[in-house]
Amino acid sequence: MTTKLAILDDYQNLALDYADWDKARAHDVAITVFNQPLGTLDQAAAALAPFDAVLLMRERQAMPKALIDRLPNLKFMILTGARAPSLDLAACTARGIPVSNTSTGPNQSATSELAWALLMDAARRVTRADRLVRTGGWHGGLEMGLILAGKRLGLLGLGKLGAKMAHYAKAFDMEIVAWSTNLTPERAREGGALLVSKDELLSTSDIVSIHLVLGDRTRGLIGRPELARMKKGAVLINSSRGPIVDEAALIEALRSKQLGAAGLDVYDIEPLPVGHPLTTLDNVVLTPHLGYVAEATFRAFYRDSVENLLAWLDGKPVRVINPEAIR
Repeated sequence: MTTKLAILDDYQNLALDYADWDKARAHDVAITVFNQPLGTLDQAAAALAPFDAVLLMRERQAMPKALIDRLPNLKFMILTGARAPSLDLAACTARGIPVSNTSTGPNQSATSELAWALLMDAARRVTRADRLVRTGGWHGGLEMGLILAGKRLGLLGLGKLGAKMAHYAKAFDMEIVAWSTNLTPERAREGGALLVSKDELLSTSDIVSIHLVLGDRTRGLIGRPELARMKKGAVLINSSRGPIVDEAALIEALRSKQLGAAGLDVYDIEPLPVGHPLTTLDNVVLTPHLGYVAEATFRAFYRDSVENLLAWLDGKPVRVINPEAIR
């Protein structure tokens, strides 16, 4: 009997090239690739209803209970990466749908390197200058950028990614401070930073970079009061999750020049809608959630996905993050 697999959100049409899917086809798997977002809940339910298995690309397609309950044929899911809050794991477990995850490859630097690229671009107005030159301009209207040496970098979060940012900042002779709810002075020193209060970090840092997991404690962590507390002309970098920052307040701060610039890889709604106010601002650098989008990472995602699929078809699923779903 044919197993129908949906590969979701393959925006760059790479999934079939980055793994040996012939191994799956040899087990009578019919593969359908979706390279665009599925749209509304009703549209997603209609598109995915025929499929026995679904491969998610991180959090691009949300899988709430309301959608899972409308997929009568769904028996197995693969999640690229370790976890995704947009996937209702409890709903999968209740339905007896095992979910297998994947590794992220040998190199864990993709997101932190992208964050540093955003930082440098926003600080030195690289993208703004590029647009100016391409339209026949030169220096006219271009704001002065920041020299990083001697400036203070404030890291909201000093886990693996935040610590990498601290390492990069040292090479640029920056002063590094950090804050998170459970960060200790000792752990901050180990990560290459000085622990300060959130208020001090915001009010004294020339550049603030966010490296926190989105949750109840961090949703809306940076709102109007926090943006107003930041140094006038400071730079904000967010490569973590959009809702950590109040988007409307951020737009106001950029328009008023309370913030000198921002570098953003994440947003409240992804993909970012056409004509979104952020796209009209010259003092913000925008990338389409590229933090994890790198060849080595995607090859690991899809290689492990094929292994996960074959193991499930063999009745011995691997990398299962909800083993209680296996009955």
